[in-house]
Amino acid sequence: MEQLLAFSKGPLFRLTFAVMVLGLARVLILDLLEIFRAYYRAGDKTVPWGQVITRSIEWLVPVRLVFKRRPVYSLFSMLFHVGLLLVPIFLYAHVQLWRDDLGFGIPTLPYAWAYGLTVLTIFAAAALIIGRILNRTSSFLSRKQDYLWPIVLLIPFVTGFVCAHMGVSASAYRFFMLMHVLSAELIFVLIPFTKIAHCVLMPLSQVVANVAWKFPPETDDKVCTTLNKKGAPV
Repeated sequence: MEQLLAFSKGPLFRLTFAVMVLGLARVLILDLLEIFRAYYRAGDKTVPWGQVITRSIEWLVPVRLVFKRRPVYSLFSMLFHVGLLLVPIFLYAHVQLWRDDLGFGIPTLPYAWAYGLTVLTIFAAAALIIGRILNRTSSFLSRKQDYLWPIVLLIPFVTGFVCAHMGVSASAYRFFMLMHVLSAELIFVLIPFTKIAHCVLMPLSQVVANVAWKFPPETDDKVCTTLNKKGAPV
């Protein structure tokens, strides 16, 4: 198990991290190209940039949106996302791994903050799953992956918490650490190919919404031709 753990922390980590970064870069570039393509073909090229920026900030920091509808569920969702972003990126042990394998590092979270955010993320994920099950509307609209994704995302948090804060035997520690590393690397690979890619697309959501409805000048004629209403009185 020691050799497998070393392989997982070394070559496999670098490979899966590269897949995630390159995959997200591909998704982002394709999205940007489609935005420019839609804007270039648009008849009306006016975009309310002030409104776009304001709404983008509201979606990225949804403090006001949280209290509009289903405030408790929305609050747990926001806390869950905050933990998902901050703990994996700024945890001291993770930053040290980056320094060793990738050659760079960033500032880290204080121990108390990392501990609290980990517990909060686990609690928030459990609350979201229960809330989705108990709410009739959410349960009706949810797919299997909507329940599976929070569980998959929770595995690195739970296993990492066990390794860092619970006294377990050496063999149990190696097992949980292996599960921690492998589950995180599985998430790395899945991120660019699932809806979790919205972590890089979210800032562009309002731009897409505004540019997507800028139809090309010939749209009216094509619609009329398709409906066999060309030249018909309005």
